[in-house]
Amino acid sequence: MQYKNLGRTGLKVSAMGMGTGFFGNFTNEADSIKIMELAFEKGINLFDTSNNYTGGRSEQIVGKFLKNKRHAVVLATKVYNKQGPGPNDLGLSRKHIMRAVEESLRRLDTDYIDIYYAHAPDYNTPIEETLRAFDTLINQGKVRYLACVNFHAWQLIKALWVSDLNNLARFVSIQVPYNLITRDIESELLPFCASEGIGVTVYNALAAGLLTGKHDLGKDPAPNTRFSLEGIGPRDKERYWSPINFQAVAHLKQIADTHGQSLTQFSLAWILNNLLISSAIIGVSSAKQLEENIGAIDLKLTSEENKACDAVWRELRPPRIFYGQ
Repeated sequence: MQYKNLGRTGLKVSAMGMGTGFFGNFTNEADSIKIMELAFEKGINLFDTSNNYTGGRSEQIVGKFLKNKRHAVVLATKVYNKQGPGPNDLGLSRKHIMRAVEESLRRLDTDYIDIYYAHAPDYNTPIEETLRAFDTLINQGKVRYLACVNFHAWQLIKALWVSDLNNLARFVSIQVPYNLITRDIESELLPFCASEGIGVTVYNALAAGLLTGKHDLGKDPAPNTRFSLEGIGPRDKERYWSPINFQAVAHLKQIADTHGQSLTQFSLAWILNNLLISSAIIGVSSAKQLEENIGAIDLKLTSEENKACDAVWRELRPPRIFYGQ
């Protein structure tokens, strides 16, 4: 396993992180723990969950896995999503954050969280209020590092400015979708993070499974895949299930086949070869899938392969005039 510093911090995270979004639902508790144990044995030290994954069950299962290895694990969880029927049971208000962190700590059965993410921008709460609440958690020792998910570049910039202006703990990393058919962060967000030393962890590294090459546009999604799951299935289909994406996947599969690589490993290697990415969060439902994904660690893409991938991206997003140009 390879390890990278998370942005400009001294925290070292594995190049692949273990996503736990299905644990407690798609994958039962016993199998989930076995998968995490295998990931840990393979050198993965970053385990990523959220208080809204499978209604909190994911955090509970991760908490059981953490027994006797807490110091060796970089634990990440998130706050934002609705946790109850009341108007203050969601978002990034001080009230919600202070309650949500205590509930996450209880479910995780730990007294601190390594990386605490704002799971989405909250347009109804001033960012200063959110950051002051997070700063309190840092000072209390309940959280070690702060991060955000799906913030636009301007929102991350504003948050960093507010932190610096008020001497508050700041976001050290951001988590965003990034894969061979989802590359828009390259235009603005990724260069900014590189400039300011902000870590970047990515999810949907395989485009919800589309980049495994196992799906067929003309057929319904296979059972027990992300696209067939209740709740997230329709969302992921809206994101990725389109003729132009399937056409791109077919071209990418040809590139991978030409060089004797599976599309899954080729797609992950493409992300891992990017020095600006701190960690790629992978979500698996079996040990077999985990083994295949980890096999991408040692793959190095050639300049020819990268150029071929760029050509596919230009088909998806033809170059147009851009305000920053």
